[in-house]
Amino acid sequence: MKSIMKRITGQIVDVRNRKIFPGEITIHSGKIQKVRKIPASSANESYILPGFIDSHIHIESSMLVPAEFARWAIPFGTVATVSDPHEIANVLGIEGVEYMIDNGNKVPLKFYFGAPSCVPATPFETAGAALPPDEIQKLLARSEIKYLAEMMNWPGVLQEDEEVMEKIKIAQQFGKVIDGHAPGLRGEQAKAYHAAGISTDHECTTLEEAQEKISYGAKIAIREGSAAKNFEALHPLFLSSPEALMFCSDDKHPDELMKGHINELVQGALAQGYGLFDVLHAACIHPIDHYDLEVGSLQAGDPADFICVSNLRDFKVEATYINGEKVYDGNGVTFDRPASQKPVKMDAAPINPKDLRVTATGTSCRVILPKDGQLITEELWAPTLTDDNNDAVSQVKADILKIVVYNRYSPSPPAVAFIRGFGLKAGALASSVAHDCHNIIAVGVSDGEIAHAINKVITMKGGISVATDDKSQGLPLPVAGLMTTAPGDQVAEQYEQLDQQVKALGCRLRAPYMTLSFMALLVIPSLKLSDKGLFDGRAFEFVDLFSNTD
Repeated sequence: MKSIMKRITGQIVDVRNRKIFPGEITIHSGKIQKVRKIPASSANESYILPGFIDSHIHIESSMLVPAEFARWAIPFGTVATVSDPHEIANVLGIEGVEYMIDNGNKVPLKFYFGAPSCVPATPFETAGAALPPDEIQKLLARSEIKYLAEMMNWPGVLQEDEEVMEKIKIAQQFGKVIDGHAPGLRGEQAKAYHAAGISTDHECTTLEEAQEKISYGAKIAIREGSAAKNFEALHPLFLSSPEALMFCSDDKHPDELMKGHINELVQGALAQGYGLFDVLHAACIHPIDHYDLEVGSLQAGDPADFICVSNLRDFKVEATYINGEKVYDGNGVTFDRPASQKPVKMDAAPINPKDLRVTATGTSCRVILPKDGQLITEELWAPTLTDDNNDAVSQVKADILKIVVYNRYSPSPPAVAFIRGFGLKAGALASSVAHDCHNIIAVGVSDGEIAHAINKVITMKGGISVATDDKSQGLPLPVAGLMTTAPGDQVAEQYEQLDQQVKALGCRLRAPYMTLSFMALLVIPSLKLSDKGLFDGRAFEFVDLFSNTD
């Protein structure tokens, strides 16, 4: 079939050359043949600019498979993502990575996946699979695998762990960049970490941390996700280091994806008064250059990937083009919803409330203290409250509740600890989304309600749930316990209903399920819980729950 020549006129926003002019784009065979200036009277009033790129995201956190994620990101001007599939890799291994690639290939959005570097993230938890160096090599040999995904095992880098260094070496041999993950790492340790070849960081929470890492050569991805929101702290980087910046969402739940994506970061940065071209370089250009993406930047010879917007303030998208095809027309996407498989991995047996008892061995207990809007936690000590059997119990008035992580891959007793900050007055919530190994995690007021919520997740073969004494509700996530093939708007509606129910039980967190999912992420300090026990993320070792010291 003969390819049709297309011509589109508008106000060309040439981000690379920092100029705007009335012009015409000529497209043939999916590529831009020519960009030429034309009289203003002959040009459409819409602005034409390169599409947005999410420079670091776990698609799995949207709870949607890639093909469905694309249907909701494209209308906001997203044409590509730099996607780390380590969530599904921790459940299914290389089979999970291949699933994400194959599913993403069913739709126009350009998904660029990385080879997950830390599966499992640490040896202190149970995952469903592992990706040793030989499988990392298989993945990096593939042209569509663009980078070694976030190297969360920063102690392994600093200690020159043999397996960690082998993975870094493999990436370097293929000429592919290595993503970073070292929250709070500073000084000589941060310098050594980035000197090992780590090229980015998306975990900075303070301006000073980001500036230091930039001085070591790192690119900083300013993150605004559902749980971790760092834009407010980091946006002044546009004054000092705009050339080192990208935008990312990292983890974005379905309800927030329905409202916006990278376009929100663009709007926010411009509202702060930063230069249009500096902001658009972060949103559109720097990811292409850093990861060597086959994404167009509105230059002759590029793939015809661009968006048309009504103005350069709110960036309301009128059309999105990928490889020269209009994939969003202002009303909806123009491609069909493909059929998707549902790989399941849920081997946990139902749990009994008595399994959640924990004998008090000290007068004080460690308590996890999450920070709303952050992934990091603090550690605090509280007096131990016990029942008549000397079992430690929740202290509802003090907002100290039980938190449980339950192995979903093999028969094991649950790990139990305490957490403050959820604010529940009754009930429990549970999820099979628990970074990074994705065992089942739950927080609740009573052992019975916690068990009820966990068993609802098991019955659904994965998902999120909320339970009280007499009832439970859930959102099934049958794709590896992380995602669903259901339409995104339906998923968002169900998610919002569960979110509201949890908040009706007293929860004060902005995103309860997202916050819950990170309470098992051992590589983010300071105190977290794995299926094997309570873990100090700074010392990188297990710690006791109880103590007799005041």
